Amino acid sequence: MAMLPSLPSSPLPHKAQEDEEEEDQTPRPPQDCSDFISTLPKGGWGPIRTRKYQGFWVREDVLPSIMAIQKNFKARPDDLFVMSYPKSGIIWLKALTFAIMTRTQYPLARHPLLSFNPHDCVLYVEECFHRSLISKMEALPSPRILAIHMPYSLLPDSMTSSSCRFVYICRDPKDTLVSMWHFREKTRPKTMEPTPFAEAFEAFCEGTSPVGPMWDHALEYWRASLRSPEKVLFLKYEEMMDEPVGNVRRLAEFMGCPFTEEEEKGGVVEEIVKLCSFENLKNLEVNKVGTQGGPGFVITNDSCWGEKWTTPQIQLKTKRVLSPLYDDAVAISLIIARKGGAGDWKNHMSPEMARRLDAITQQKLFESGLTLGSVGVEASSGDDASAHGQ
Repeated sequence: MAMLPSLPSSPLPHKAQEDEEEEDQTPRPPQDCSDFISTLPKGGWGPIRTRKYQGFWVREDVLPSIMAIQKNFKARPDDLFVMSYPKSGIIWLKALTFAIMTRTQYPLARHPLLSFNPHDCVLYVEECFHRSLISKMEALPSPRILAIHMPYSLLPDSMTSSSCRFVYICRDPKDTLVSMWHFREKTRPKTMEPTPFAEAFEAFCEGTSPVGPMWDHALEYWRASLRSPEKVLFLKYEEMMDEPVGNVRRLAEFMGCPFTEEEEKGGVVEEIVKLCSFENLKNLEVNKVGTQGGPGFVITNDSCWGEKWTTPQIQLKTKRVLSPLYDDAVAISLIIARKGGAGDWKNHMSPEMARRLDAITQQKLFESGLTLGSVGVEASSGDDASAHGQ
């Protein structure tokens, strides 16, 4: 089994510590990068200002951090990166990879995930650069698990040209869109006007939503997984939900720390699935008390949880997290759970909208070998309650 990482004395960059410590002195983009950014095509999702950079729409105020990552970030050969288009299941993937990697260090009954938010255990590279917390990321012992939302073509050479590994998770574009829209509405400052779902739908279809086009984002990692399956593992959210135990085994194999026969017999795989389940994480005290955020944008943890969801297989899913690419004033490590399951798009868009989005998806992915979505559109066409909510 591969050597598993140990946590520093505190497995997170804790918010209280961050507030007290001085900012890193890591090189950042020159101030005059704003002149370059001002020349890029402008876009936006409601009040969010974006710029088209190297083929993708990136939040304007975070773009300097993306450029700094491209110039300064140095991946280690044994790094593991968990990656996704925003709102596609990365918080679940963070929890699973961290639990798998550290399972021999910490009894699952007393695992750090029971005391810390998954975002505190697996840091976002973008957030570390955006908030000048690079030294905390660099202080992590190897092998590190880090998260990132950047498209494959925007990654620095230290990541794409080294032996570090990527785990990418994607989701039905219809559910991704609905999740992104709800997330923006839950986290927008009161001073910002709501974004009508129809407007968000059009932006998503046109590929101008933040970090879009989604299809290009997924295709880049899909093709990288075909070229280098030993380096890039491509996962689908819905398949993970349908077969969580089998996919956790697959994930552990890819990470280089497969489960032993003794662990299999002892039910360790199932214990990890349970540890990382929606119901378990939602009910933890750390996710019910306190606040997330910073000056001008504070959210209480207990206000971030929505209604319970279920699946025939297992109550196991993603928390809604604030991506550093979408923060409003400061980046936030946040869990916001709404429904978390697959197929929630039926409650928000008409069958005609769903067919249009599926048709775009099929066109964009044509002859790539990758399929996303197209599940249940026809079945929902005569069910207005499912299509529009009750």
